[in-house]
Amino acid sequence: MEQKLETKLSFKDKLLNFYQFHKVKIIVLFFVLIISLIVTVFIQQKKEKLNTTMSEKYVLADLNLSQNKKDEAKNLLVEIILSKNKFYSVLAVNKIVESNLIDSDEKILEYFNILENLDLSEDKLDLIILKKSLFLLKISKNLEGKKLLEELIEKDSKIKKLAEEILLN
Repeated sequence: MEQKLETKLSFKDKLLNFYQFHKVKIIVLFFVLIISLIVTVFIQQKKEKLNTTMSEKYVLADLNLSQNKKDEAKNLLVEIILSKNKFYSVLAVNKIVESNLIDSDEKILEYFNILENLDLSEDKLDLIILKKSLFLLKISKNLEGKKLLEELIEKDSKIKKLAEEILLN
């Protein structure tokens, strides 16, 4: 019986033995976790800084438009679109279309394609497709615009009724 008591190690002793046996693995795991945390924080700060930069550029482009500096505004908005920022790129394309800053319909369609390739939610993507279809209808590419509207209707999007209403008119 005394032998059983001696062979039974206390929890503290088991923990110390485990630590001694796996010391290197535990230290490596600890450093990997610390480095992962630091990298995650760094990436998050970089994203926030980039988002702040894009918001400042968007506001500056809007100011330039209000001061009739269309070329400067257009350059800033194009830069925002090419940055592929999920929020401000959509706003920039809308601003370009509303303000008629770019005469080339192909260039605007190219910007819509950039937006479509962003990793956006299904609802936002449907809105972009709706705006693209309205733009196509505006520039007399009725067949392409109607095709996009029909695709929205077929996939039963949340804006299905709006797409149907546009097709009826």
